[in-house]
Amino acid sequence: MCGRNQPHDVWFLAGTFGGQVTRSCEVPGGLPIAAPVVNTFGDAQYCAAFMSSAQGTVLLDGKVVEPETHRGGSITVQGVEGNPLTGEEGRFAATGCGLWVQLPPLAPGAHSLKIRGRSGDFSTGVDYALTVAASAA
Repeated sequence: MCGRNQPHDVWFLAGTFGGQVTRSCEVPGGLPIAAPVVNTFGDAQYCAAFMSSAQGTVLLDGKVVEPETHRGGSITVQGVEGNPLTGEEGRFAATGCGLWVQLPPLAPGAHSLKIRGRSGDFSTGVDYALTVAASAA
């Protein structure tokens, strides 16, 4: 499932709706990787409150990677039926905020990515076992 709806220039890994999960994912070689540590959307005030207590840690192959802080930016959300976050169908404008990790392309082979995030009572955690394919020549 990791390859569904991926753009051509970056590989996105999914976060969680809360709680801890373990996932395995095959990643094409030569692409940078981006993943949420802890994030949300709402209006500007909601994001400011969320970010006031946002914190997170990321370990790639046991080494610390500092997450990037995104305090709020205008985004367009596409809500679909059954999505627990949007509560509605259709497109709407919101403010997106959170902590994200961006990794350069990884060497081919196996990698471990451990992500932990928290803001207030909301916490997320993902342990990824990544297998990076060799880049196409």
